[in-house]
Amino acid sequence: MDPTTAMIMMAGIYYGAKYGGSTTSILLNVPGESSSVVTCLDGYQLARQGRAGAALGIAAISSFVAGTFGVLGLMFLAPPVAKFALRFGPPEYFALMVLGLAMVAFLTGTSVVKGILATLVGLWLAGVGTDVFTAQSRFTFGRMELLDGIDFIVVSIGLFAIGEVLVNLESKTGGEIFKIPKGLRNLLPSLQDLKDSRFAFLNGSVVGFFIGILPGAGSTIASFLSYGLEKAVSRRPDKFGTGVIEGVAAPEGANNSETGGSLVPLLTLGIPGSSTTAILLGALFLWGFRPGPLLIQENPSLFWGLVASMYVGNVMLLILNLPLVPLFAQILRVPYFVLYPIIFGISIVGVYSVSQSLFDVWMLGVFGLLGYAMRKLDFPAAPLVLGMVLGERLELALRQSLMMSQGQLSILIASPLSSGMLLLAGILLLIPMFNRVRSWRVKAIEQEL
Repeated sequence: MDPTTAMIMMAGIYYGAKYGGSTTSILLNVPGESSSVVTCLDGYQLARQGRAGAALGIAAISSFVAGTFGVLGLMFLAPPVAKFALRFGPPEYFALMVLGLAMVAFLTGTSVVKGILATLVGLWLAGVGTDVFTAQSRFTFGRMELLDGIDFIVVSIGLFAIGEVLVNLESKTGGEIFKIPKGLRNLLPSLQDLKDSRFAFLNGSVVGFFIGILPGAGSTIASFLSYGLEKAVSRRPDKFGTGVIEGVAAPEGANNSETGGSLVPLLTLGIPGSSTTAILLGALFLWGFRPGPLLIQENPSLFWGLVASMYVGNVMLLILNLPLVPLFAQILRVPYFVLYPIIFGISIVGVYSVSQSLFDVWMLGVFGLLGYAMRKLDFPAAPLVLGMVLGERLELALRQSLMMSQGQLSILIASPLSSGMLLLAGILLLIPMFNRVRSWRVKAIEQEL
């Protein structure tokens, strides 16, 4: 295959799969990838309200808008933005990860304490396996299957899919799982939905692109930060998590804009920003290309062919997905007794296919029970998943920082970037305490009056 054609195909799979994760997140509460976890928060609640079609449609439109922004950013901002990304060292990455964890603990659920506890459990799960620096096993309890750690797929499917099914099995009703409105107009986003999401499109586009240029940050933290920013500026922040359309538009936009951003360090610096771009880097090396500042000048056909394919791909995603929204939404008409065994079967097959390990299937059951217990006790699952996803990179950045400073913690606040992000993370965690104190004072004044 021609090198340009090969890269176009691989890049098409890359950003095409980004949208695919939203479908199962919205319809079945099953995140297709780690970046789709936040889409479950409002997307699945919209489906429960009979607005699955609107959620799927707004996800497609947001993906198109943000994906186009990512392509434009790749075209015009690649060299200067790549130089900015080089300012991020281990201390700055540590601060960025802490900010992401603080934001998700603050944003999900009704209790920040429960969010923090769930995050800490996720960080502990990320520590299971073999220590990168010392090669010592940690929390494996003598099981060889745990030496490579616990797979994200096992945890996310267990907590969201299996946990959701177990909770819904308590329902006494049968028939349709959710109500599906009749008429094509009711299955697509309304003008009000587009109006409510207009700032979410911009937010997701900008946040996703600039997080994407940071090697190692990835679309997961981009989607969570975009969701957090959207909630912070929203006129109805208390409604997030209960089914608001902006809660789907912002993270899905960030998820797709990140693809353009992640190609910036790959093509201009030769630094992959994620595991997927690492595969693209390997493909470039196989074809004899050397990613760097001169790649665009020396191989213009490769670069501009890739850019053109992303334009075409974004348009194709919109054309493919919007007409298929009514078809996808029909999944929710399937009765309980048919749909739930299918979800169980797909979950088991999906987990087993990753490593062909029955141990992972048993772990799926354990995390399914954990997800059920968390739902019953009102503990949010999203912080646990994000803590697990970011835990390894958080630990790596912290230990690299301490090695650079010979154990001095002051390196974490030495630069304005890292100190600013850590300060913002602290403020996020303190806001609920201030709000509670203020509510106590208001109640005390009302009682005195």
